[in-house]
Amino acid sequence: MAFQNVRQALQTASKKLSRRALHWRMRGQPEADILVAERKLRGVEQFDKLHRADVVIVSFGKSGRTWLRVMISHLFRVMYKFPENAILGFDNFHNLNREVPKTFFTHDNYIKDFTGDFDTKAPFYDKRVILLARDPRDVAVSQFFQWKFRVKSTKIAINNYPPRGSDISLFDFVMGDNGGSMQAVTDYLNLWAREVDKMECFHLLRYEDLRARPREELRRMLDFMQVDATETQVNAAVDYSSYENMKKMEGSQQLRLAGGRMMPRDKDNPDSFKVRRAKVGGYRDYFTDEEVATIDARLADTLAPLFNYK
Repeated sequence: MAFQNVRQALQTASKKLSRRALHWRMRGQPEADILVAERKLRGVEQFDKLHRADVVIVSFGKSGRTWLRVMISHLFRVMYKFPENAILGFDNFHNLNREVPKTFFTHDNYIKDFTGDFDTKAPFYDKRVILLARDPRDVAVSQFFQWKFRVKSTKIAINNYPPRGSDISLFDFVMGDNGGSMQAVTDYLNLWAREVDKMECFHLLRYEDLRARPREELRRMLDFMQVDATETQVNAAVDYSSYENMKKMEGSQQLRLAGGRMMPRDKDNPDSFKVRRAKVGGYRDYFTDEEVATIDARLADTLAPLFNYK
């Protein structure tokens, strides 16, 4: 496992170095051109992993991916006696035991920038794809706090967030035209909905269902992944990844091997934590009744019925 951690760290360092080299080569050129080039470079990296993956888990940011990753990681740790706190990467667990599928977690942000195909999901057609969906209203609220307190400065422009320090209200962020808005989430999910029938192997996993019935939904997903886990192993994974334990692990930085994804930006600010509230329908707590009605009407008019969010 130590070797796999070093290997993963070297791969991460190599990616960062290649991006810095790109910015150095393009110094003095328009910022928009540099962003286009960086998005394409990131797309090359993602396309390579997609091509080699056995299972692909796709989600818009702030849809519960880290929670699901921790859950699956613990399942494989229990099944194959991997070290405590080890986190499933792309192929690190697979290299320790070939029974573990090479699992590509992606927000699918950049592959289209490499392929030039912005209208289909053709690169995914022959893959075993799990789409982790979450109510766009909750996602957009969570994206607001991600943008305000967690996102790295290098990710602001490339993902179409408002400039750092912008004076924008939560309602305007959610209803606006930016990379974390409800419209961005809806457009993302709608494209997947249009492409579902073209997928050879597709499984829709809704965040809300996973929270309501974690054991049953995890079992269904594992069957789709062709992973044969016992009831005891499934229960252990669900218990380990409970909201309370996730909060505890983040606060104590217990999952440092997950990199920055499981560390608060400011321990004194609960909104800077990765594991913030995890509340289904929690968006309503932030708006007036009139604002909620406006948000709900927008979603009803724009989101594909596949996801059954009302």
